[in-house]
Amino acid sequence: MTILGKRIRMERIINRNTGRTVIVPMDHGISVGPIAGLIDMKVAIQKVSEGGANAIVEHKGLVEEGHRKGGSDIGLIIHLSGSTSLSTQPNAKTLVCTVEEAIKLGADAISIHVNLGNGQEKEMLNDFGRVAYEARTWGMPLLAMMYPRGEKIKDEYDVNVVRHVARVGGEMGADIVKVSYTGSEESFRAVIDGCNVPVVIAGGPKMDSDRDILEMVKGSIDAGGAGVSIGRNVFQHRDPTRMVQAISGIVNDEISVDDALELMLDE
Repeated sequence: MTILGKRIRMERIINRNTGRTVIVPMDHGISVGPIAGLIDMKVAIQKVSEGGANAIVEHKGLVEEGHRKGGSDIGLIIHLSGSTSLSTQPNAKTLVCTVEEAIKLGADAISIHVNLGNGQEKEMLNDFGRVAYEARTWGMPLLAMMYPRGEKIKDEYDVNVVRHVARVGGEMGADIVKVSYTGSEESFRAVIDGCNVPVVIAGGPKMDSDRDILEMVKGSIDAGGAGVSIGRNVFQHRDPTRMVQAISGIVNDEISVDDALELMLDE
């Protein structure tokens, strides 16, 4: 029964026809505070849902605030990890929610953030193992945000370390792994080939160019990626709805970057 439950929930956070997904993380408030684009959560969620996003990621305390009556449906992924930029150890993520609590709040899936290559890796892997067990017990899809960040990491975009953390996510029991894009279709294909579960890309810092964002998305899809989990480059965009439409066009309809840019032009 848990396998059936997971399959049903997975279809709430992915495009069931393509097996790919456009996720918009909105969990930034704990780490960096109330940033632009995430002040009014109802408005933020409405904009990305109208664009066709498959799911959002948010912390437990925002579920009621962001709940809407009417409008497009959108999957809910509740984030279990937290740390703040005010900390002396911002890379040390700790669990701030449980799988059972997320289920009670109506989550379709859960997510966890793990940074590898630092002095707190042991604790985060321990948390990951426990969450993966509980998620499997309850039939909850698990998105693992995997980053090489810490004292031992010289370049967090290096393909060898990115493919390593992606593999860790898959072997630990995640259903979807989120990693940084490695800069090219060829290098990212090595990440995909080394991971046993679907891989989506993070959006990274806010970009100035729409083309740069969309070319990154296109490169990841052409490499065999399963979609995106892009936050600031969506919800801080001048038109989040159109940006999601353009990204979804590449992810789910396999349109070109130029055609995606056409979707963003004013009618």
